[in-house]
Amino acid sequence: MTQAKLYNQKGEAQGEVRLNPEIFDVKMNAELVHQVVVAQMANRRLVLAHTKERGDVRGGGKKPWKQKGTGRARAGSSRSPLWRGGGIIFGPNKERNYSKKVNKKAKIKALFMVLSDKVRENAIKVITGIELPEAKTKSMVQLLKVFDVKKGGLIVLPEMDKKVALSVRNLPNVSVIAADSLNVYDVISSREVLIVEPALPRIEAVYLKKQ
Repeated sequence: MTQAKLYNQKGEAQGEVRLNPEIFDVKMNAELVHQVVVAQMANRRLVLAHTKERGDVRGGGKKPWKQKGTGRARAGSSRSPLWRGGGIIFGPNKERNYSKKVNKKAKIKALFMVLSDKVRENAIKVITGIELPEAKTKSMVQLLKVFDVKKGGLIVLPEMDKKVALSVRNLPNVSVIAADSLNVYDVISSREVLIVEPALPRIEAVYLKKQ
């Protein structure tokens, strides 16, 4: 049976909590995880660079000069890529699509794999709850220090909490996520994962149902 130590907010041991082996004891398949991470990063990629082709450039409807008799090269439009201010040949445009499709079941399986890997590395800590008197970064820093989260932490909540989210906002490499939004990239890029206990049944309800 897969188990993890349970702590309160002060870091005091509160016994152990059972982790569902279907989620937290899954054999790693590095190739599948890599495929899902690459797809997730590609789907987050923004298309920013954009150039205009000759059909997008304004003007150029009239022939600049007559075809013959001027001594100049023939020209049909000022939108030609040969002209300054004309269209760009083979330039980047906003129609590019970097998105990649991955089977939904494969994504969930990969998520279970990285969560299981965190358990094997003792990088998952379960806490009874997070109660902050007000949204302050200082309060969150103290909590993270108790659990020795220094570089790269992910806090998993049963549902998004505004106080916790605001307290984490100014902390580099620390993020907060709702249980139903868990994903491979955020888990694998975090050194420590703090899961609030009520988030565990929420994870089971959301992801086991989709398999």
